[in-house]
Amino acid sequence: MFELFFNKKHFYPNDYKKTVYDVDFQELWNNNIRIIMLDLDNTLIPYDESKPTSKIYKLFDTLKSIGFKVYIISNNQKDRVKSFAKKVKASYVYSARKPFRLGFKRALRYANNPEHESVCLIGDQFMTDVLGGRRMNFFVIVVDTIKRKGEKWFTKISKYFERRILRRLKRTDSEFYFKLKLNEKR
Repeated sequence: MFELFFNKKHFYPNDYKKTVYDVDFQELWNNNIRIIMLDLDNTLIPYDESKPTSKIYKLFDTLKSIGFKVYIISNNQKDRVKSFAKKVKASYVYSARKPFRLGFKRALRYANNPEHESVCLIGDQFMTDVLGGRRMNFFVIVVDTIKRKGEKWFTKISKYFERRILRRLKRTDSEFYFKLKLNEKR
């Protein structure tokens, strides 16, 4: 069904990790990734929290010490995204309207229009992060959702479609599905 609107390859993340803390950022750097775009809600913090933890501060310090330009890219509103981004000293794009290209293009302009292959997007949703990032030819890592309880109604709809996409990947490309361990995605 989704192939009617989007190319099937756009639902194939490059990698899957349980959390952002499981990503090998040094390996990304060694593979010429220079920009990290991070989703905010349920990738870095749950919807019902607004302050970075000490673990998040350490993550951002590590990313910057490696040499990455770090951007928070979120569909959420300006106040929430700006407040978090200022605390971790990162650039940000709010109201990104993922999976559409508009927010990604804004982030790329802020980063002086780098090659798309030098960008890694990390997020928790197939319908926004994976689809949007793959349409932009970014390296995409999908992670588990931090907290399901309290998700907005539109996120629940997105998660319904995500479950369908995962079932389809399992049925049509089981080698890829199990290679990335997508059976562990929650």
